[in-house]
Amino acid sequence: MSKIQAFEQFLATSSVQLPVVEFVVNFLLAAVLASILGMVYIKFGNSLSNRKTFSRNFVLITMTTMLIITIVKSSLALSLGLVGALSIVRFRTALKEPEELSYLFLCIAMGLGLGADQRTISLTAFFIIISVIILKKIFYKSRDNNNMHIIISCLEPDKVDLQEVISALKKYCQAVDLKRFDETQEMLEAAFLVEIMDFADLNEAKMALQKMSRSIKVSFLDNKHLY
Repeated sequence: MSKIQAFEQFLATSSVQLPVVEFVVNFLLAAVLASILGMVYIKFGNSLSNRKTFSRNFVLITMTTMLIITIVKSSLALSLGLVGALSIVRFRTALKEPEELSYLFLCIAMGLGLGADQRTISLTAFFIIISVIILKKIFYKSRDNNNMHIIISCLEPDKVDLQEVISALKKYCQAVDLKRFDETQEMLEAAFLVEIMDFADLNEAKMALQKMSRSIKVSFLDNKHLY
């Protein structure tokens, strides 16, 4: 038997039968951890997007990652095939905020750990990370006075200048923090985290922004209650 034939036979017979009970336990554990992570993201996340909608992907991503790793680790041939498959797969999901990517990486990490049957290490790391997220949010909560998210979009970007928008907001807001800014030939969109003391200032800020262009749209999202 030649070396090539021996290697081909090794690839064909190197699969290992996976224990079904352990797989089911890890699979259910992945779903539970992903659900807990989703609840933490909804309550303690800082993303301006709909966190509840985005968190629904966590369970599917975690369980899918674990399934792939569990199957792949049982066979060297599948492991080599995965390398080729990943070279043609491209993900084009638009992530506008780094926090979203961080939580997706955590989902993938949990799936990798449970798929590799590293249950103790995965659980320990997960709860340490979750504890850090919660403690960090509690610690910085007292230091963060901003109470409103303002999202400004305009279909006439040539008539609205970002500096003018910031200047208008500073007249009526105690603090203005630019969180995101997107501009194309068709649209301008900016997201701010601001501190507004009362509804009178809120209304004045809205009217000042709308005077810049008839196509401007202003959205106010409550962050920590205005009162």
